[in-house]
Amino acid sequence: MTDEPTPGQYAHFKGAPYEVLEVATHSETGERVVVYRQGYGDRALWVRPVAMWSERVQRDGYDGPRFRRVEPDAS
Repeated sequence: MTDEPTPGQYAHFKGAPYEVLEVATHSETGERVVVYRQGYGDRALWVRPVAMWSERVQRDGYDGPRFRRVEPDAS
């Protein structure tokens, strides 16, 4: 079973910020999906299967999670 992300701030492996809002269930397939908002531009809402959200990426010398949890600044 894939660990599901919890609501909060995340960074994509390329550096862009995202906010996980919720994990939901697809009404037809039962697949778990992450509901998230991009932290730049028009701040659009997106969904991605939990399995894709949580997978490891190996690209251009990077080897790690596609998204990683980040803590907000304590300022």
